[in-house]
Amino acid sequence: MSERIPTYVESTIIMTTVRIISPFAFTYGLFVMLHGAESAGGGFQGGVILAASLILVAFAYGIEPTRDWITDRPARILIATGGATFVLIGLVPMALGYRFLEYEAYAFHHGTKYGIELVELGIGAIVFGVILSLFMSLAAGHDFEENGGENA
Repeated sequence: MSERIPTYVESTIIMTTVRIISPFAFTYGLFVMLHGAESAGGGFQGGVILAASLILVAFAYGIEPTRDWITDRPARILIATGGATFVLIGLVPMALGYRFLEYEAYAFHHGTKYGIELVELGIGAIVFGVILSLFMSLAAGHDFEENGGENA
């Protein structure tokens, strides 16, 4: 019987680097999400950066402790909240006689900008939640194919 080789090796250099860089990466992801209304960037790119900043933490401190800290429930809540935000921002104009996601329906000061930013936050939450959930599931060794697509 062969011994199982541990996949996590503690490194002070990596842990310190991630401890310093991760908050800046997370903040940059939020910036990219909110800046998508005015220039390049947006919810998808920002959500990927946010997820990558937490995946860095998982690599530096171990996947099991990170999985204990970030359970599947918050990721599912993020995905549902992001989807609901997107749909709500899109349906309000329809209720007012406009088309889906027609931001001119928000006829207050900077209504279009705030509508776009809320949609970007919703998309970012969905992407962040999905990537984080997929990473944690794959890191746990779940075999989706053998279970008929169900989470083990």
